[in-house]
Amino acid sequence: MAQLIVALDLPRKDAALSLARNLQGLVPWCKVGMELFTLAGPNLLTSLKNMGFKVFLDLKFYDIPHTVGRAVNAAAAAGVDLLTLHCQGGGRMCREARAVVDSLAADSPARPLLFGVTVLTSFAPGEMPGIAASPADFALGLAASAQDWGLDGVVCSGQEAARIKAASPGLLCLCPGIRPAGTAAGDQRRVMTPARAVAAGADFLVVGRPILEAPSPLEAARRILVEINAAE
Repeated sequence: MAQLIVALDLPRKDAALSLARNLQGLVPWCKVGMELFTLAGPNLLTSLKNMGFKVFLDLKFYDIPHTVGRAVNAAAAAGVDLLTLHCQGGGRMCREARAVVDSLAADSPARPLLFGVTVLTSFAPGEMPGIAASPADFALGLAASAQDWGLDGVVCSGQEAARIKAASPGLLCLCPGIRPAGTAAGDQRRVMTPARAVAAGADFLVVGRPILEAPSPLEAARRILVEINAAE
C-alpha cells in the first residue's frame, strides 16, 4: 500500500512540531528537508521519532564517497528511516552509502532506506542544464543505475513511476510533486494527483503545501489518504 509522507517544510521548529502533533496517529511519515533541518538540527528528528513517526530526511546528499558515507552513518545514528542522495553523485558514492547501511549492527537506531534522486519535479523539459534528454528519459536511466548500485528506491515524478517500475522492478518509487485536483502546482512542473500516482506504482507520496496551506491540515491529509486508499 502506498504511504503518505507529510513534508514539514515550515520555517520554525515549533510550527513543525505543532503540525506533527496534529497529524499524530493519522499520517505515518514526516519529511524533514533542508530548511527545517538547518533551523532545528538533529534534535528535531528525535522529537518526531518519540512522537511515533517514521522520519524521512531529505537532504539529497551529493559529495565525495567518504563524506556521503559519514553523513549516512550520522543519519542512521539519529534514527532516520529513509534518506536521499543524488544519483548523479555516481556509482562509487551510492555504493559507499549502501556499504555503510549494510555494516550497521542489527541493534542500530535505524538502518535507513536509501533513495536516489533522479530528476527534481521542478524541472520541465529543456530546463536541465547540460542535459539534452527529457526528464522522463533521464530519470529512467538514473533509476536503472540506482538499482545496480544497490539503492532501495528512487525519487521521481509520478509521471515516471510506471516506466521505472517496469524497467527496474526491484526499486521503490517515492514521488513528490503530488497535487490533489484543484490545488496549485506552485513551482512544481511534473505533478500528479494522489490517485494517479498510486495507479502508476508510487510507493510513497510526499505532500507539503496542499496540506500545510490548507485551512485544516488534518482534514486535507485525511482527504488525501482516502484518495490513496481508494486507488489501491
